[in-house]
Amino acid sequence: MDDEQQRPAGQDSGPLAGFTVGVTAARRADELGALLQRRGAVVQHAPALRIVPLADDSELLAATKELIDQAPDIVVATTAIGFRGWIEAADGWGLGEALLGRLRGVELLARGPKVKGAVRAQGLTEEWSPSSESMAEVLDRLLEEGVEGRRIAVQLHGEPLPGFVESLRAAGAEVVGVPVYRWMPPEDIGPVDRLLDATVTRGLDALTFTSAPAAASLLSRAEDRGLLSELLAALHHDVLPACVGPVTALPLQAHGIDTVQPERFRLGPLVQLLCQELPGRARTLPIAGHRVEIRGHAVMVDGALRPVPPAGMSLLRTLSRRPGWVVARAELLRALPGAGRDEHAVETAMARLRTALGAPKLIQTVVKRGYRLALDPAADSKYADV
Repeated sequence: MDDEQQRPAGQDSGPLAGFTVGVTAARRADELGALLQRRGAVVQHAPALRIVPLADDSELLAATKELIDQAPDIVVATTAIGFRGWIEAADGWGLGEALLGRLRGVELLARGPKVKGAVRAQGLTEEWSPSSESMAEVLDRLLEEGVEGRRIAVQLHGEPLPGFVESLRAAGAEVVGVPVYRWMPPEDIGPVDRLLDATVTRGLDALTFTSAPAAASLLSRAEDRGLLSELLAALHHDVLPACVGPVTALPLQAHGIDTVQPERFRLGPLVQLLCQELPGRARTLPIAGHRVEIRGHAVMVDGALRPVPPAGMSLLRTLSRRPGWVVARAELLRALPGAGRDEHAVETAMARLRTALGAPKLIQTVVKRGYRLALDPAADSKYADV
C-alpha cells in the first residue's frame, strides 16, 4: 500500500463508508488497510518508520555469542517476528544449532500466542505464556518467582518496555538485552508529511497506531515541522487516535492524548472498534423528509453513500452546527478553505454540494440572507437551542 488514498473498490456501504482512516504501520499495513477497506473506509497510508533487521549487526552477534558461552537462566521472547529473526540471524552466522541447543535448556517465557507459535516452530517449548499478552504480567511472574542472582535474556523489539529491565535489575537480576531489530525513520518522509497535513487539516477521521515507535516518530516529525501543537489539537478534538494496545499509546498519552484501544490487542478488534466509534461520532439529522448522516468525507442520505467534495463538506458542517437556522453567506465563505473574499465561491460550492447530495431540497436558499438546512418541522424543538 502506498501513501495515496485507497478507496474500497465498488463499496459504498459498510460501517466505515464515508470515513477516511490514516495508517501509520510499517508491518502488516496491507492487512490493516484491507480490513478497513472491506468495511468501506478510505485509507491513507504512510509508514511512520521502517524496521531494520540486525542480521549483520555486531550487537546482536555479540549478545548471541555471550548467551551461547554463558547460559541464561531465563529467556523472555517478546515478538514472533523478532524471535524468528534472531534464529535466522544465528543460522546465518553458523550459530543456529548452538543457540537452539542453549534455549532448550532454559526457562523460556513467551509473550502471547504468536510468540508461542514462533517458539514451537523451532522445536522449543515455552515454560509459560501470559493470557493477557502483557509484559507487565511477565514482570509480575518473574518478580514473584524471585530473580536475584539470575541471568535473564530479554528479546528487545523496538517498543518501550516501561520499567521492565530496570525492575529486574533492581531486584538483583543480571539482564542481557537481545536487540533483534531497530526502528528507523522512513527513507521517504514525503508520505508521512502528507499524512500529517491530512491530520491537521481534518482530512482524516481516525489515525491508527500499531506500535509505540510509530506514534513517537509521527510526533517527532510534527515537532520538526512546527506542527506539533496543531497535531495534538486535531487528535484532541476531531481526529480519533486509535491504538492497538496500551504500550502503543504511551507516546501519545505522554502528550495528554486520550486514545481508544480494543480489549484484544489485534488488528481485527482494532478495526471493529473503529466500526463502532466513527459512526457514533457522525451527525444524523432529519432533513426535508430524508435521514441525513454527516460522515467524514461523505454523507449518507437514506442509507446511500454520497461522496461530497471538501468544500461542500465544509459548508455542510457549518450549516449542521445550527440545523434549520439561516447561515449568512459571509460565514459560509469563511468556512471555505482558501476561498478569499468573493461570495460567489459560496454559490459555486453550494451548487456542487446540492448535486453531490442528490436531493437539492435538503438545503434551502433564503434570499438576501444565506442558506439553511431544511430541518423537518417535528425536529425544530429538538434543535432550537443548538
